[in-house]
Amino acid sequence: MLQRLTIRDFAVITATELEFRGGMTVISGETGAGKSLLVDALGFLSGERADAAMVRHGSERAELQAEFALADALAAQAWLREQELDDGGACLLRRVLRADGGSRAWINGRAVTLAQLTELAGLLVEIHGQHAYQSLLSKPAQLVLLDNVGKHDGLLANVAASAQRWRALQRERELLTARGDVADRVALLQHQLQELERDPLEADAVTELATRHRRLANSAELIEATGHASTQVLGDDASAGALALVHAARAALARVIDAEPRLAEVDAMFDAAAIQLDEATALLDRIRDDSQLDPSAFEQLDRQLARLHDLARKHRVAPDALAAVRERIREELAGLEHADSRLDELDGAMAQAAGEWQQAATSLTAARRATASHLGTEVSRLMGELGMSGGLLEIALEVQPGSTPDPHGAERVEFLVTANPDQPPRPLRKVASGGELSRIALAIEVAALDGDSVPTMVFDEVDSGISGPVAAVVGRLLRQLGKRCQVMCVTHLPQVAAHGHQHYRVSKSADSGITQSALDTLDAQGRTEELARLLGGATVSKEARSAARKLLEDANAE
Repeated sequence: MLQRLTIRDFAVITATELEFRGGMTVISGETGAGKSLLVDALGFLSGERADAAMVRHGSERAELQAEFALADALAAQAWLREQELDDGGACLLRRVLRADGGSRAWINGRAVTLAQLTELAGLLVEIHGQHAYQSLLSKPAQLVLLDNVGKHDGLLANVAASAQRWRALQRERELLTARGDVADRVALLQHQLQELERDPLEADAVTELATRHRRLANSAELIEATGHASTQVLGDDASAGALALVHAARAALARVIDAEPRLAEVDAMFDAAAIQLDEATALLDRIRDDSQLDPSAFEQLDRQLARLHDLARKHRVAPDALAAVRERIREELAGLEHADSRLDELDGAMAQAAGEWQQAATSLTAARRATASHLGTEVSRLMGELGMSGGLLEIALEVQPGSTPDPHGAERVEFLVTANPDQPPRPLRKVASGGELSRIALAIEVAALDGDSVPTMVFDEVDSGISGPVAAVVGRLLRQLGKRCQVMCVTHLPQVAAHGHQHYRVSKSADSGITQSALDTLDAQGRTEELARLLGGATVSKEARSAARKLLEDANAE
């Protein structure tokens, strides 16, 4: 339930903070004082589109903040946990509207999208009014309300479970049949696998193949280059090589090495160089031996490497990824070995799941028809009490076309209403009169009682166009509804206002030419004066005060 509402620089409100309790809260005030501003503030906190015109003139932004207790909002608790936005047993909604038209939203101090704010607010507060969004106008919400009233949770769970089983089987079947004819697919995969199993495809093997191919492709140059390098080191009949020159240099130095100690270091370097030259020539010999000209081996490697590149292009991967392609084909083939028999199994399982769904859906339909009849009768009765004599609510069950199991059941619902006995029922969403719509919504909410799980309900101008006796009924029904949830009602009728458990009065004043509104909590005396004003106008008489006290006494006695 809503515990605290803070408003700053919103419309003509400079700053106010209101605290609320359970039961029924009444908001009244003079015409034009801004009684509906509280409703507007809750509307923006519920996700309505930002409106720069609602920022108080001269301010850069308006700030709205609502604090809810969640003890009576289990659905909201679950949503907050799922979104990882939970913060204990309370919930803080905050929204800033900027004068340039932009806005930002927060839940429990963390920035969220407007869609998230809207979704959560829909689990916390429901606004009924002439110009506000009303979830009861939506067919999905009507279906949810009907199922909540009838307590169809178990039946719904059976329908949803069987539909989900059917859909899971359908998805598996679609995956099998999406590949086309299974036999053709198997033949294609077997051919591809044969191509991929002809050569080693592991990354190391592909790298080694490419290395050997490069070596054979350049074998003539390698033989010539390594031979020349070896001759330069070892020498030939025409000239001495580098190794012989190093040994000659060491021999020359050996005669004078005792005369200069530093020559020992030079001799050690020459010795190391000779060793390195020996090892280098040995490696050159091995490379030259490995590079023997072998045209047939080169042609074989060339064909093998070409096959790999062709396969890589065919499967649109790099050559070193062909091994992974081969394994995927093996896995798919293994899965298709018994595809035909699996399709038969799936067809049988789907038929069984569809039968189970049909049985569960038939039970749900019967329960919905019974609940629709009871709810329609009760709402029609309440509509008569609310001044719509002959008013009628019918709940039509519309069978969904198609044979696909639906997790929501075999039908949707449409609330059809008429406020006059000579008019045929029309969809609730097409009711033109805002006052009628508010009273019909009130009748539905009261008739539903525990069916609706939203903990805070706001009614704006539900008493529009009704007389005193009917207004007393509206007040009584709102107070009755307030026993189940928190009710907030904007009213101008004393017969409604008298039924409130707490009462706010909206007043306006002008300071330096700037109009401002203020909301004040009324005590017992203040409520009497406000009801007397509503009864008698600007001049409050003793008779009006006496009548106001009588209204309060009668309301509290109910």
